[in-house]
Amino acid sequence: MTTDVFRAVGDPHRRAILDLLAEGERAVNELLTHFDFSQPALSRHLRVLREAGLVVARAVGRQRRYSLEPQALRTVADWVAHYERFWTDKLDALGQTLEELP
Repeated sequence: MTTDVFRAVGDPHRRAILDLLAEGERAVNELLTHFDFSQPALSRHLRVLREAGLVVARAVGRQRRYSLEPQALRTVADWVAHYERFWTDKLDALGQTLEELP
C-alpha cells in the first residue's frame, strides 16, 4: 500500500528530511545528525517517504543512502498551483481596491 504524498509531506520532520535530500544524497547517519530523535524514528519517517515515492534508497556496502525523487511532488505542486491562482486573483483585487481608496 502506498502512502499518500500529502500525508507524507504533512509532517514537518519529513519536510525537513526532503529539504536535506534536495541538497544531495545522504546516508541515514548523516540525516540523523540534523534531528533530535532516534534512528528508529528516522527510519519510520524514511519508510513513509519511500512508500509515497518521495525518496529512494540504495545500498552502498552496509550503508543505505537516500535521495530525493522530486517527481512525486508534482501532485502537491499541482494542488498548490490551483490555490496560488486563487490567491493571486484575490490579492490583485485587494491591490486594486487599495489603489482606489482616497
